[in-house]
Amino acid sequence: MLEDCIQETLLDQNKLAAGSDRLMAIQQCELVLVHIFPLGEDTLVSDRPKKQISPLLTSEVHSVRAGRHLATKLNILVQQHFDLASTTITNIPMKEEQHANTSANYDVELLHHRDAHLEFFKSGDLHMAGSTSRDSGLKETVTLKWCTPRTNSIELHYCTGAYRISPTDVNSRPSSCLTNFLLNGRSVLLEQPRKLGSKVISHMLSSHGGEIFLHVLNSTRSTLEDPPSISEGCGGRVTDYRITDFGEFMRENRLTPVAESIPNPGGKVPADRAKAQLERYTRYWPMIISQTTIFNMQAVVPLANLIVREVLSEEDVLTCQKTVYNLVDMERKNDPLPISTVGSRGKGPKRDEQYRIMWNELETLVKTHAAASDRHQRVLECIAACRSKPPPEEEEQRKKRGRKREERAEEHRAEKNGGNAKEAAAAAAAAADDKSWQDSERYGDEGAGAAHPKLKGALEKEEAESEVIKDSPDSPEPLNKKPRLATEEVQPSEKTKGPVSLLALWTNRITVANSRKHQEFAGRASSVNNKTELYQHLKDDNGMDVHENGKASR
Repeated sequence: MLEDCIQETLLDQNKLAAGSDRLMAIQQCELVLVHIFPLGEDTLVSDRPKKQISPLLTSEVHSVRAGRHLATKLNILVQQHFDLASTTITNIPMKEEQHANTSANYDVELLHHRDAHLEFFKSGDLHMAGSTSRDSGLKETVTLKWCTPRTNSIELHYCTGAYRISPTDVNSRPSSCLTNFLLNGRSVLLEQPRKLGSKVISHMLSSHGGEIFLHVLNSTRSTLEDPPSISEGCGGRVTDYRITDFGEFMRENRLTPVAESIPNPGGKVPADRAKAQLERYTRYWPMIISQTTIFNMQAVVPLANLIVREVLSEEDVLTCQKTVYNLVDMERKNDPLPISTVGSRGKGPKRDEQYRIMWNELETLVKTHAAASDRHQRVLECIAACRSKPPPEEEEQRKKRGRKREERAEEHRAEKNGGNAKEAAAAAAAAADDKSWQDSERYGDEGAGAAHPKLKGALEKEEAESEVIKDSPDSPEPLNKKPRLATEEVQPSEKTKGPVSLLALWTNRITVANSRKHQEFAGRASSVNNKTELYQHLKDDNGMDVHENGKASR
């Protein structure tokens, strides 16, 4: 009955307002009935949630005991009606009345507009707690901590909002002390309670013109600060993003206003065409440099820019085919590819493996667009034809040339590192000496003059080379050298009794090789017991007897 009466009254008032220039029509009315019953008695009226009677009227019924419970209920209804929220300031230091030298921490609960907690709702970082006041009717409240040191009102803070506040318990001593403290021109920073990490200051209490406001401070990055590092994004420590390519991608896919007079091919709305283009450009688009090969190659740029188009011309197809042929030529020349070795040990994949990865990625890119038209399919067929293996002999020759080129590059690097090369040569010589020593021990029992077959072959080769050098007309005249002893005299007699040492083998080899490289002195060649008679022509001419000391006697 009461609801019907109010509904009729609203309709009559709206009719009067429609015929008047000074009255406004009622657009929404909320009817809240509160049934109050005394303490110690049971209620005869039950609560009823909000119910919509008409587009203009809603009604609800609440039943509450008299006394402090009524104030609590009215507090809840006020919050719902004015869209308010609660914030509890904790750890407020206040001096005791009885003990002026001591202080205790108190909590004060404030009411303000719900938008002051908007950043908390967005980030999900709500610090909800139960109400601390005995008479408070708030079911949930956000807890903020008193931050020391306090700030001065002269300082400027980057605020995103300011909302009036009112203490829930206006007459309590903690609320009165906090209100007087703020009205005297002081400001207080409030921080979010955290168990770990640095503190985050999110709000500030300050007064303006005799009214207290809760200021919302920007706790996240400000637009006035420098842009964040790319390593702080969702990718973590990944930093090799294709930033330059992404900038070019954004320039190619910018949205611009389209005039209605421009013809619309295919009958598509411009927004749909833009979405279709964006879908084509992102079918295959690696985000990280180390995850792609073809997008790091300048030779593939023409094909990559053309294949994403919706329609290809004959010139576009020829350009794509020319790009493929250039890649084939690069593979034939065994040119290096920009393969990333991040996260891998060693030199990375071999050259053949690099080209296999490149061809697979290129085929993947073209396959995503091959169904667009026949000309796109022709580009894919060109890649498939070029990927077919050449004849076995040509493939083997190409691999040999590639290996020779790599060996020459290794030798060039070894020459640059002279110290390392010398150490490697010394190690190889030591290994060869050890092997010769083992062979000499193995074959030492066969006789003093017996040597390893490999050593004999080396000696014979040295002899042949010395003969060629000696008989060559371009070879210089041999130098005068010290008397050479016979090979038999060099060898000690005790060599026949045991294995031949490495020193003896090496000395014999050098002696024999050097003896073949010069012409022996004629006198030494015709000497007897390594002695020869000098000045024989003088004896023949003058009939003089020449002694060994060169003095003549008659």
